[in-house]
Amino acid sequence: MSSDQQNNEMASHTHAGRRQSERRPSDRRGSDRRFSDASRRPSIDPSRLIPMDKATHLGGHQDFNVVFVGAGNIMFGSEEGPWNHSFRLEHKLGPRLKVVALIDPAIDRAIMVLQKKCETFVRSAYENTRVFRTLEDFHKNMHPKERPKAVIIGSPPMFRGTTQPGRDIEMQLMRFFPGVALFIEKPVTTGPASEIDEAFAVAKAIDDSNTICSVGYMLRYLKAVQMIKRIIEENNLNVMSTIARYACAYEAISKPDWWDKSKSAGPVVEQGTHFCDLSRYFGGEVDIASVTAHSLEWHENAGQLSKQTIDESQIAPENRIPRVTAATWKYDSGAVGSFMHVVALQGHNYSCELEIYTDGYQFKLVDPYVQPILYIRRPGSDLDEQHRFPDDDPFFSEVSNLIDVIEDIEEEPESSQILCSYEDAVKTYELTWAIRLASEKSRKVHEAGEA
Repeated sequence: MSSDQQNNEMASHTHAGRRQSERRPSDRRGSDRRFSDASRRPSIDPSRLIPMDKATHLGGHQDFNVVFVGAGNIMFGSEEGPWNHSFRLEHKLGPRLKVVALIDPAIDRAIMVLQKKCETFVRSAYENTRVFRTLEDFHKNMHPKERPKAVIIGSPPMFRGTTQPGRDIEMQLMRFFPGVALFIEKPVTTGPASEIDEAFAVAKAIDDSNTICSVGYMLRYLKAVQMIKRIIEENNLNVMSTIARYACAYEAISKPDWWDKSKSAGPVVEQGTHFCDLSRYFGGEVDIASVTAHSLEWHENAGQLSKQTIDESQIAPENRIPRVTAATWKYDSGAVGSFMHVVALQGHNYSCELEIYTDGYQFKLVDPYVQPILYIRRPGSDLDEQHRFPDDDPFFSEVSNLIDVIEDIEEEPESSQILCSYEDAVKTYELTWAIRLASEKSRKVHEAGEA
């Protein structure tokens, strides 16, 4: 299928999917339909986002059963990054946590990570965990006392986010365990653009079943992000522009699949998704038809890289990733957004920034993944305030808020909000695909002009 055909098909599916995925108003589950302006999404008082070491275990004595789908780095951590959902759940739930099942076809790997857990002080959470290759196997062999209260999904995105057998983990969960809360890693899927309508269908099924569901766009839970939200809301400001830039350190990326668009869906869809999501979080809904983009490709002179740690010659030329993708679009509000993804830096540290402009204000978020710094220029001043957040942990905040919603803790309802619903995440996925397709279309036009 050509890029033009994919674009047209994506547009037709998307509009249908959006009509089908209207959400009912919700107080705490992440829906933004209750806001007349789509940019007024759910937010949390930043002072209530406390670091993990300052949080107390959730009270109570009843076991909190959890199922993990995926035994990889997202779930159990690695030296490559700060992700580790099991670690955050252990600190949130304390002795209440009981991981009743670990689902992963790589049985040996699953057993190994469980053995390591059982050698630590959190043994009680894992000593009775059973390993299964598939979710269906667990369902068939589940004891009633093992019924989960939440399922944490950290399996590769190509195995979820659709209605197709084998790639429909969300639909399986709602069928096997109706009413059980879901946490799903981002992006929601990495199928072709023609399958976006299926992701919207999954979103509708989740909403129709009234399932509590949170998607792991953890940057929404940054104190700095919520500080920006608070200022915008308190001053009744309208976002005029968002400018996002994501420059990765490619020398440290040694996974061949990441360099192959046919497997990873490309760096904008797979990696830049966080910044596209933050852009939407502040700017509101994107007019998908307005998206334009250009790319610097691997075969162009400026696209030559000298420090790759993989053999790119083993990847088909048509599947090699672009070195730069630059996109612009209009929001439904009239505001303008832009995003640039760059594969250029060496070493290990990335360079990522997001700027937001409103009347009189400039917000600049720098290095959100590691040591967030927020610069704020306010009306009446030419100077930038600087705010640092050295102990912030958005991974813990997103897990903590999800558990509070599941437990229906009402003492401080405004402090417990799910900030990204499944439908919202699908719209971010839709934007990243629109950027990729627009860049491929402009590339073909450019190449045709040179012919």
